[in-house]
Amino acid sequence: MSKRIVLGVTGSIAAYRAADLASQLTKEGVEIDVVLTDEALRFITALTFHALTRRDVYTRENDGMRDGQPAHISLADRADLVVIAPATAHLIAQYAHGLAPDLLTSLLLATPAPVIIAPAMNGKMWHHAATQDNVNLLSKRGVEFIGPEAGLLACGYEGLGRLWPVAEIAREILARLK
Repeated sequence: MSKRIVLGVTGSIAAYRAADLASQLTKEGVEIDVVLTDEALRFITALTFHALTRRDVYTRENDGMRDGQPAHISLADRADLVVIAPATAHLIAQYAHGLAPDLLTSLLLATPAPVIIAPAMNGKMWHHAATQDNVNLLSKRGVEFIGPEAGLLACGYEGLGRLWPVAEIAREILARLK
């Protein structure tokens, strides 16, 4: 396929499902540059993504210069698509308000590529007016949201907030890359 995406992974219990997403997309020939937030590293390791994608994984520890540019610029320029899966309410709020305290949010502000966000959070957080305002603002700017879906959440509640099934996210990504 010879397309390149940036897969941003944030600090959600659903971060482990991003590894499956990376694996499925790699098998389809997609080159994946994974960017892990500090919070994501509390749930899953960079080594997991490195093994699945056979590519460097970006964290705060290695976000220096790449190809003669800061990593967030180099990654932003090379991406055909940026996907955040899972995306927390925190990341969505930072992006909506132009805050860039880390590699992933800096990359989001710098990329000309289309952006897809797959949220995962407690249903009460998803339905909160602030989160919905941020989603609406980003949607107006052209950001596409995939999910969330309803079901049993990690916190034990039932409701809307689960990360979409990985196979469906992969299918949406592959359709956008064609």
